[in-house]
Amino acid sequence: MADMGAFRDAVTAWAAGGPGDTAHELAARLTVRATVLLEGPSDVAAVDALAASRGRNLAAEGVCVLPIGGAMSVGRYAPLLGPPGLGLRLTGLCDEAERPYYARGFERAGAAQHGFFVCAADLEDELIRALGVRRVEELVREEGDLRALRTFLRQPAQQGRAPQQQFRRFLGTKKGRKIHYGRVLVEALDPDRVPAPLDALLTTL
Repeated sequence: MADMGAFRDAVTAWAAGGPGDTAHELAARLTVRATVLLEGPSDVAAVDALAASRGRNLAAEGVCVLPIGGAMSVGRYAPLLGPPGLGLRLTGLCDEAERPYYARGFERAGAAQHGFFVCAADLEDELIRALGVRRVEELVREEGDLRALRTFLRQPAQQGRAPQQQFRRFLGTKKGRKIHYGRVLVEALDPDRVPAPLDALLTTL
């Protein structure tokens, strides 16, 4: 039976230059109504974790949460999925520095310019600020990464940097770590401490 994962794969292949027939077929079969365009898999992990914490199954609701491999790719995906293509509602989450890519991509697709949400630096920065450095360090310890963190903090490049910047950089130092902590940090949030861009994204879906 087809699932949302198959639809994501079909859209990714289509955006890479392949045919769009499978994506069209699956969109109809799965009754896909909206697509969340995210820069990478760590953002997907965070969005999925927040949805689960609120008792929601986005795939069952017809929402495809899609990593696009960087903000510059939004210009390829948005026209395929938005009004010129499958006619789905488009939304997304991006870093402040990548806002222009999303704005141009959504404009090109004829999608609402206010339809995506922007993190001040990036989503990891938003989550670290929401939790506080002390709580993030506790989570790193609970996840068994405290030794790796202490080794990282001894590096000359980290001396003099603000703790929040250090933790943000630490999350990106090992493959898969940002994805793992995308889920861990969101699951540790108090319901009233969810970063505004992430909260707004889920609320509008």
